[in-house]
Amino acid sequence: MNKSYLMVAGDKQKHLDKIKDLNCSVAIINLEDGVFDKDFARELLKTNFENQLMKFDTLQTVVRINDLNTFGKEDIKVINKLKPNAIRVPKIKTIKDVEIALKLIDKDIDIHLSIETKEAFKNLSSLKINKRVTTVYLGILDLLESLEMPQSIVHLNNPTIDYILSEFLIKSKIASLNPVSFTYQDYKNDKEFILWCKKTKNMGYKSKSCISPKQVDIVNKIFAIDDFEIEKALYIKDKFEKQQLKSCSGFSDEKFGFIDEPIYKDALLTLRLNKS
Repeated sequence: MNKSYLMVAGDKQKHLDKIKDLNCSVAIINLEDGVFDKDFARELLKTNFENQLMKFDTLQTVVRINDLNTFGKEDIKVINKLKPNAIRVPKIKTIKDVEIALKLIDKDIDIHLSIETKEAFKNLSSLKINKRVTTVYLGILDLLESLEMPQSIVHLNNPTIDYILSEFLIKSKIASLNPVSFTYQDYKNDKEFILWCKKTKNMGYKSKSCISPKQVDIVNKIFAIDDFEIEKALYIKDKFEKQQLKSCSGFSDEKFGFIDEPIYKDALLTLRLNKS
């Protein structure tokens, strides 16, 4: 399971040069917000790929394009030839927007969606209309703007934000989409970023968006499955499977109490997530 998704400026060569050395799970090359000269960024990305200045043997790459109603279609024409792992499409609202993206983006490239409009948030559980649509990102600041709510409500103990995070997570899971928690903009405030990471992990998130290498290191550490959980899962798996051979599917264990099939399945999930 990919933990850290790092945003990389698509219009700065020095940032692109560093991609090969990043510790993030996924590098998101940004052509949208914060990129003023769209044509320059597009051509810079093209040059890097075509001249093999950027090679991605292990690190997954996603290109975040512009809105399909602005420069997005021009972005896709170039990016289709470069073959990143995925293209991230912003400002979608309905299934029709996803259908347009599927038609424009080559079939060997996955599609990621930014959920940052009230319409997309409402329709989230129905947006996976093709297996190529794999991942969704919570764009919480744009979503709040769409809802005509102030950004100032984004703090750790606000029940409205808890609701948004919970709803986004559960709807994504219902649709078999990978949900990536929102970007924390105050990149110098490590203390609060750590609290957000712990909070979202405890809610059930496995991934978080980052805007700095330091945030990546924090996410990788907090979202990692610790050795005790892995050892516990291996223990439960071994114990349950031995009891299964004796036609027993529920028993008391001296280390972890009662073990039955749901406990066994959770152990298998832990081991599967640790491998992915």
